[in-house]
Amino acid sequence: MFGVYAPDHDVARLSYFALYALQHRGQESAGIASAHGGHIMTVRDQGLVNQVFDEQKLRALHGEMAIGHVRYSTTGANSWENTQPVWRADTRELALGHNGNLTNAVELHAALRERGVAFRSTSDSEIIAALLSTHPAETVEDAIADVMPQLEGAFSTVVMTKDRVVAFRDPAGLRPLALGMLDGRYCVASESCAFDIIGAEYLREVEPGECVTLGEKGLRTRQVVHGERRAFCVFEHIYFARPDSRLEGRVVQTSRSRMGELLAAEAPAPSADLVIAVPDSGNAAARGYARASGLPQDDGFVKNRYVARTFIQPGQELRKHGLRLKFNPLADVVRGRRLVVVDDSIIRGNTTRQIVQMLRDAGAAEVHLRISAPPIRNPCHYGVDMSTREEMIAHGRTEAEVAEELGADSIAYLSLDGVYAAIDGTRETHCDACFSGDYPLAAGEQGQEKDAFEPVALPLARA
Repeated sequence: MFGVYAPDHDVARLSYFALYALQHRGQESAGIASAHGGHIMTVRDQGLVNQVFDEQKLRALHGEMAIGHVRYSTTGANSWENTQPVWRADTRELALGHNGNLTNAVELHAALRERGVAFRSTSDSEIIAALLSTHPAETVEDAIADVMPQLEGAFSTVVMTKDRVVAFRDPAGLRPLALGMLDGRYCVASESCAFDIIGAEYLREVEPGECVTLGEKGLRTRQVVHGERRAFCVFEHIYFARPDSRLEGRVVQTSRSRMGELLAAEAPAPSADLVIAVPDSGNAAARGYARASGLPQDDGFVKNRYVARTFIQPGQELRKHGLRLKFNPLADVVRGRRLVVVDDSIIRGNTTRQIVQMLRDAGAAEVHLRISAPPIRNPCHYGVDMSTREEMIAHGRTEAEVAEELGADSIAYLSLDGVYAAIDGTRETHCDACFSGDYPLAAGEQGQEKDAFEPVALPLARA
């Protein structure tokens, strides 16, 4: 997600490159909306950023400001109707991009439909857009101030009207949102790595419950809601964010390397003689593990860089087929070796099971899995597609049972205390529900199904 107000720049091209930097956050669809002369134009489609946009489309998106979005679905099917930015023109015209998941989406959706509000999509993001577009307030900021207390869950959001870009973040700050500056103008993004690629300066994080306006008068800020507690997603540090992004004042790469060091101290592998990573997710932790353990490290796999991230792709069949294209073990490196295989997390275990088997087939003598996160045993209702407890390999299993299920000689996980030591944080300011089962919000365990709105969605002609 990205937004910029910069009349003296090519805002569509800035958005394009920013979305390129954020491609890891979603690979189902991409879109950019720009505003020029009081008119909003949106181009969005299924596919990667470079598949959706070409030179002709970017040139058509001229304007003073723009927002962009890459989608990873947690509510609503992977369909064209659910691509973003969402566009609506009820009381006010706007385009909107949203990162997160509303836990009270079903209730809000029903209330809007009772008011006669029609929906073109089946995602919870259009619920936010509809609440703001139909709101009678004179300014979009006043509409946001009234709507934000009605929203529950995670919602880092960017909105563009005909004359400004406005971004706001849920009171717990579950998902990231950063503020940057480009040649005296302002921009926002899900991660700071988007600023690096366009030459913008990272200023700070948008505070939980804060609303920031980027417009002709520069930057205006407004603290709309004060949350009961901060609950930033600790999984952003472990997996989701790009290694070169800065989260909570720390470079992600540094935190992940530290996780590997602490994992080596907590879970040594005395019989092993080589550390390898599952690329790219385990790279930083593997380096930390090797450094702390004194074991040599090598590349055990060649990764095909042109295959999308297997976890984010929707559907189990795509994950299975994707892995066969994605990794090729280096037999000369792993043959006869007792391996420590480091990765950042295991959810369903399907990918890891195949990785272990590939290493066995390549001649590995032993495979000891070391995971730089605790076991994931609970679903996320705040914007990460982790499915049901029953599908999670760690649910109801001991470490020995998980290792047997995966075909590994052993498995060990970093403790939750180790994670917080690595990021220099505490449980009091983070969400770790996927590990602990402790949901930070009152309605934390009331998430809706991914296709909750499918039966009542209205058809939309593709224009």
